[in-house]
Amino acid sequence: MSEKSYTYEQAGVSIAAGNALVKAIGPLAKSTARPGADAELGGFGGFFDPRAAGYTDPLLVAANDGVGTKVKLAIDHDRHDAIGIDLVAMCVNDLIVQGAEPLFFLDYFATGKLENGVAERVVAGIADGCKLAGCALIGGETAEMPGMYAPGDYDLAGFCVGAVERGEQLTGDKVAAGDVLLGLASSGVHSNGYSLVRRLAADKGWKLDRPALFDADRLLIDALIEPTRIYVKSLLPLVRAGRIHALAHITGGGLLENVPRVLPEGLHARIDVGAWEQPRLMAFLQAQGHIEPGEMARTFNCGIGMVLAVAADEAAGVQADLEAAGETVHVIGAIEPGPRGCTVQGSDEDWSAREAWEATHLA
Repeated sequence: MSEKSYTYEQAGVSIAAGNALVKAIGPLAKSTARPGADAELGGFGGFFDPRAAGYTDPLLVAANDGVGTKVKLAIDHDRHDAIGIDLVAMCVNDLIVQGAEPLFFLDYFATGKLENGVAERVVAGIADGCKLAGCALIGGETAEMPGMYAPGDYDLAGFCVGAVERGEQLTGDKVAAGDVLLGLASSGVHSNGYSLVRRLAADKGWKLDRPALFDADRLLIDALIEPTRIYVKSLLPLVRAGRIHALAHITGGGLLENVPRVLPEGLHARIDVGAWEQPRLMAFLQAQGHIEPGEMARTFNCGIGMVLAVAADEAAGVQADLEAAGETVHVIGAIEPGPRGCTVQGSDEDWSAREAWEATHLA
């Protein structure tokens, strides 16, 4: 009796499905081509030519990230089309805060069994995000790993490289007492805080496929899954013109913990939440979880996805230019002398507080 002959596919890995996916996503990647990269897939790696992109003496800046448990919401509710935008946004927004233009992006998609329909939708979203950020999707990895994930589950990681001409990088060294803090509106929860969102959904029995209590024209799942806003194209001209002293991407840790990351020693950021209206989605999350204002400020973006420090005499002009570029801009605070850190404060009328409050984080 002859021994059984094994194949890779019998072990749960389909080479044919992987090849079909590469063929399907090739045009998606090609659509992100830009000066410096042709965005062709299929090689062992991707090339990028900084000179073709217009750089003479660039510093390279790298960032990588994921989308946390937001991906579980996408999986459970068949919302695969925009989760790739989140993946790109989390990386490219981290590059622009250092003054860098995103140049190229690579993704990692891991699953137990490759379902091309899902994977292709995810990669299409990644390509959309790359186009929004102006970077090329030049490669990636699709890993089919039987036994590693529950049926239908997948995970994502992204890696992006940007460039900034030597001497033009943002390091926070230009920030000074008296600088004005401008906040750019977020599009929603973005990609942080979803473990708490999902816990509330489970404990409170939310019907995510029903209209949101705070927006009868929109399903709750669609409000929660709204992709992270990409700020690159509106900010890059101002960064290159030297009109911004520092930028902080408001991710995990919220306003309290992200703003101090770009401050030098001896300077403190003070933010007044009465400067902008609390988004209805954030008010809903706070009310459902009876979340204290200070906890909101260190968990969610609270309606502000990016914070700028600019000279006081530049603030009005920068605000006007950003609004002309499509951003919603609020004057949210200022830089003052003090221990390196951030204080977020509000009155008894802000964020459902019972009395005037403040929360401070020292870096």
